[in-house]
This record gives sequence, structure tokens and C-alpha cells, in this order.
Amino acid sequence: MTVTGRLTGFVRALRAHGVAAGPSETADAAAALAVLGFEDRELVREGLAAALVRRGGQRSVFDAVFDLYFPAGVGVPERAREDPPRNREQLRDELAAALAEGDEQALVQLAGLAVDQLGQYGAPNGAGGGFSAHQTLDRLQPQTLIVRVLEAMRAGGFGEGEFTDRLARDEVRRRVEDFRGRVRTEARRRAAEVRGRERIAQHAIAPAADRVDFLMASRAQLGELRRTIQPLSRKLATRLSARRKRATRGQIDLRRTLRRSLSTGGVPLRPAYRHRRPGRPEIVLLCDLSGSVAGFANFTMLLVQALRDQFSKVRVFAFVDSTDEVTHLVDAGAADPERLGARILGEAAVVRWDGHSDYGGALRQFTEEWLDAVGPRTSVLVLGDARTNGGDPNLAAVRAIRDRARHVHWLNPERQALWSTGDSAALDYAGLVPMHECRTVQQLSGLVTRLLPG
Repeated sequence: MTVTGRLTGFVRALRAHGVAAGPSETADAAAALAVLGFEDRELVREGLAAALVRRGGQRSVFDAVFDLYFPAGVGVPERAREDPPRNREQLRDELAAALAEGDEQALVQLAGLAVDQLGQYGAPNGAGGGFSAHQTLDRLQPQTLIVRVLEAMRAGGFGEGEFTDRLARDEVRRRVEDFRGRVRTEARRRAAEVRGRERIAQHAIAPAADRVDFLMASRAQLGELRRTIQPLSRKLATRLSARRKRATRGQIDLRRTLRRSLSTGGVPLRPAYRHRRPGRPEIVLLCDLSGSVAGFANFTMLLVQALRDQFSKVRVFAFVDSTDEVTHLVDAGAADPERLGARILGEAAVVRWDGHSDYGGALRQFTEEWLDAVGPRTSVLVLGDARTNGGDPNLAAVRAIRDRARHVHWLNPERQALWSTGDSAALDYAGLVPMHECRTVQQLSGLVTRLLPG
């Protein structure tokens, strides 16, 4: 493959994963390659990243695709051909020693060895063959080496005088996680040689943080999403402020415009407007915290809290099978977003019976106790999958909220194709208030700026 073909294929793969690299960025990347050459692979990586990556949260995708299109090697690793370990235990011994010493070069070689010896399945050149990072890590179990590595570090002089036990343990965990990442990279490289680079780029690379499905996100991915809240909130706040500024302009004041035109011979070059002075809206969040929906609700609560300067008042209510106001917990949760969900479940009265969501009962309780929180300036956002577990959806309560509020929008983290399947009452609720599919941060940020009043 020519350099031009490799670069254009690389850019196509990035675009498929949401990296907005167009013709001008591709030309910049080609110019960077012409200057940098190919002698220093890491320098090439950074040069292409500077040319092609424009948004935060996309670097992990860029690195994974780069390792496929500009791999560190081809075929079987050199160490696997010349002097491979005899068995799995010898490989684990070498890995423990490399982790204790922090030997990056040795860890790169051991990742290649591990994939070659433990990750292969099927016939390597057959239709069902390939290499699996999951299978490699499951057989090697590097996370079980932490205690052995800590003992080796202490024996080598890394004792209490230089590292506390806690810091040393955190460092070993970081090294183990880095090694796991090397194994995933090597498995993708070997699989791409068997099954095709384009296919692996399409199916074996985790999406960028803003494209991760809330309901499918792992704990680590949800943690990464929480770290995007502050930069995302600043971006959304700028959009909301700009829209509010445009909204204050109002309609043209014909009399003042004609009066101004006298200085230009009757030509109305400078229109005058009747300035509006809209007040900042109030926001009420009503959030389902049951099951996997909780990750979506927690993220959205923290995002709205970070945007609170854009609104005159923000009140947050959470429910599972009972409803309670949690505004004070969300305000405090900004300092510790990892524990927000646990704090709400532990300190608020959101679970009364068995912990399964009860939309009908939760909505009834909200309308009975807190309906006065909703007024003509209030925008209500309901966050949940609308799965009632077979109970009464209580459409009358939704009507009562809708009739009092300025706007009501329902954000549903499930795919629209699943609405009203099984125990979902999504389409029943959607007949009363607008319901929007909101599965990713990308969709959520677009909806926040589009739906909330300026």
C-alpha cells in the first residue's frame, strides 16, 4: 500500500469513528508526514494527531486507529521467533519482573509474546481464525501479579522510605493497566493481518467518550464520561449564552429605524430593534435512578448542575419506586461525581419497596407533593427508559405536569426501536410530551442546547 493510500484509509477510519477530519485536515496530515518522515514512530503519531484531532475525548480513538494503520511491527514478534518462554508460568514470571522494574521495552515484547502464545484461536489463516485480547488476558491474568510485583519492588529498595504502600500499589496497577492496553493493541494488529485492517478498525475499536451508549457503558467508561462534564458544560454554556443574546434582539422597531435612516438619506442601513428582556428559565429534573438507567441520569444531573448559572433555579428530583428531592445532594455531588448515585440511593427516600422502578407511583408522589415546583417559566426534563415493570404509567400525572410547565421533554436512553416493547410505556408517554432518544453524550449535548429555552 502506498503512503497516500495508507493515509487516506487512516482518515476514513477516523471519520467512521466520529473524528471530523476533512480534506484540509488530510492535506495538513500529508504535509506533516512529508516533514517528519517515518524514522520516529511516536513523532509521526503526535504530528498526525496535531493535524487530525480537533476535539477532546477523541485521542484514544486516534491512537487505536493509528496503531492499526501505522503498526510497530509486522507478523510474528521477533522474540516469539527467537527465544519464547517455554510455558505460561515462565511468561508470567518474566512479566512480573518487567512490571517491577518498569521496563517499557520488555513489556512491549511480552505483550506480543502473550498474544502469540495465548491469544490465537481457530486457524490463523482460516475464515474463523484470529487473535483475541480477551482470551490472552483471561489466560495470563496479569492483575493477579500485583502482590508479587510489590514484593519485588520492596526487595529492590522501593520501601517505605521512598514509596508508601498505597502509592506503590497504585503505580503497579497503572503498569498492569498499561500492559493490558498493549495486549489489546497487539491483538488488534495481529487480527488485522488475518482479517483485514478495515474490518478490525470498524468493529474492534471502542468509540470516543461522546459516542458511548449510556446503557452499555462500563464503569471505566462512565468514569471517563464524568471527567468530560466540566469542559462540556463550558461549551454548552457558551452556546446557550449566545442564543439568549440573539433572542434579546426582538423585532424591528420601524419608527426608530426610519428615524435613524434620516442620516443616510432615507436608506435604512442601521435597523433598530425592540429589545426583549427574557428571564432565565427554571429547570426541574425528574430522574429514574433504577438499574442501568442510573448512569445516564447521574451524568445528566451533574451536567445540568454544572450549567446552573444559565438558569434562575434548578431543582432535581429522583425516584425508583418512591420520589424525593435531591437538589442538595447533586450540588454537593459535583465535588465527588463518582459517589453521587450511591449517595442519593443511601440518603434520599427513593426506594420504598423492592428497588424496581414504579413510574406511576413516583409520578403520583411528585404531583401530590412538589407540583408547585413547576410553573409557567419551568422547563421539565424527565430522564428514564419509561419501563414501568407492568405497572400503571399514570398518564394523568404527566398531563398535570405538562399543563403547568412551559416545556416538558422526556429524554430516553433506549433506542427508539425498543420503545413500547415489553414493559415499556414510552409511546404512551410520547403521546403526551415530546420524547427524545438520548443514548450518548453527543445526543445529550445537542438536545440540551436545542430544547432548553434561551
